[in-house]
Amino acid sequence: MIAPDDLICLKAIALLGGLSGAVSVSSQSLAQELSISPQTASRRLISLENAHLITRTMGGDGQYVTVTAAGEEHLRVEYAAYRRIFETHDRHYFLKGELISGLGEGRYYVGIEGYVSQFSEKLGITPYPGTFNIKLSPASIETRRKLDAMEWTEIEGFTDHDRTFGGAKALECSINGYPCAILKPGRTHYPEDIIELISEVRLRDVLGTDDGAQVTIEVTR
Repeated sequence: MIAPDDLICLKAIALLGGLSGAVSVSSQSLAQELSISPQTASRRLISLENAHLITRTMGGDGQYVTVTAAGEEHLRVEYAAYRRIFETHDRHYFLKGELISGLGEGRYYVGIEGYVSQFSEKLGITPYPGTFNIKLSPASIETRRKLDAMEWTEIEGFTDHDRTFGGAKALECSINGYPCAILKPGRTHYPEDIIELISEVRLRDVLGTDDGAQVTIEVTR
């Protein structure tokens, strides 16, 4: 098993071109690349050579290093692991928090036909006229931030009877198997630890929950 520090060094050599052939690498240049001391860089090169993950040869103008087939295989294993992390088709995110009474902002959206028709068409949800509001636990706030990088469904603004209505975004999710969506108004006054959901059913009733109840939201992408 290759040590983590040695793996970092091996990756640096590969990035310098060591997979394709011999590349000029000195302890000083490697130390600068990895922000370590030249002595530490030298020890890592010796460790990689002893493990037969690199070969080293000396030329008139310095040291040349090549990643061996065994070294390349270690890098491929690491690459495959990162692919499983970042390219999994069905990634599950879980947000945990407690049920609270809402500020009423989302209720505004589910009471206007121009929004309701878009929820039905784009999300497959004809929402109950009210929202389900969650105060996230501190541990879930960072997970909530990650959701911002996902592809949210655009709920477009519109004009009706000379009145302009702003847009919003929605992200499909579920609670205990009940389909719902996180609603993010275009202009919101909610802090980042508060989220508001819409669903076809009154979630408080079907889940049997009151303010303070702990709930888990699942987002699959």
